[in-house]
Amino acid sequence: MRRRRSRLTVERRGEAAAHDRWLLSYSDLVTLLLAVFIVLFAFSRGHRQPTIQTMSAGIHSGFQKLELSPSRSEADTTPHVASSAAPSESVAVPASFDAAALKTQLEGVLGNAIDRNEIVMQRSPQGLTISLRDFGFFKSGDARLLPGAADQIKRTAKVLIEHGLEVRVEGHSDDQPIHTSAFRSNWELSTARATAVLSLLVDEAGFPPDRISVAGYGSYRPVAENATPEGRRMNRRVDLVVIAPKIK
Repeated sequence: MRRRRSRLTVERRGEAAAHDRWLLSYSDLVTLLLAVFIVLFAFSRGHRQPTIQTMSAGIHSGFQKLELSPSRSEADTTPHVASSAAPSESVAVPASFDAAALKTQLEGVLGNAIDRNEIVMQRSPQGLTISLRDFGFFKSGDARLLPGAADQIKRTAKVLIEHGLEVRVEGHSDDQPIHTSAFRSNWELSTARATAVLSLLVDEAGFPPDRISVAGYGSYRPVAENATPEGRRMNRRVDLVVIAPKIK
């Protein structure tokens, strides 16, 4: 009799446990709702224009909580959520930007300076680089623009403004030491030359100041060997690095 009562007790406990299994499905539902609200919260951030990274992070966080639900068994498979890696700062997302067409257009505007090798253009990973060689734009060891140099820069700016492009003005030099009353090093000379070009672009050519920046690299980013006069001549330059506009 005792064994029969014991068996009945075990069966009743099993039935009670089976009746409670709905809690597992309920906990999964609550966790899924939490994931949905996390995604909705991500949409409300950042001036109502969430990035792919924010959406991905919200979804990933929600499903991480889902994996901790008690209803997940060892035999279940983990859902795979595609995530987007953060883009590199040096990579621009082109938006209707054709570097080859821009180069051709500038060649038509700057033909004489290009023929004299005062201006050299080449494609770059960011878009297009327009190199202003110092012998066509500056005196040796000086940051003041030569007569006529401003016109070349203004014609270049007009084309870039039409396309709505961004520009980074970079000053470069050779590795020959410099120490004058105006400049104590190539760092200062390269930065001063880049700043002179930037000031002309903004103040006289009307280039939008929110789409331009300036940098001075001294002799540390050469494009040729400094062992020869021709190599040093190529390294003394101000580069207009044209950057494709980014999709916002």
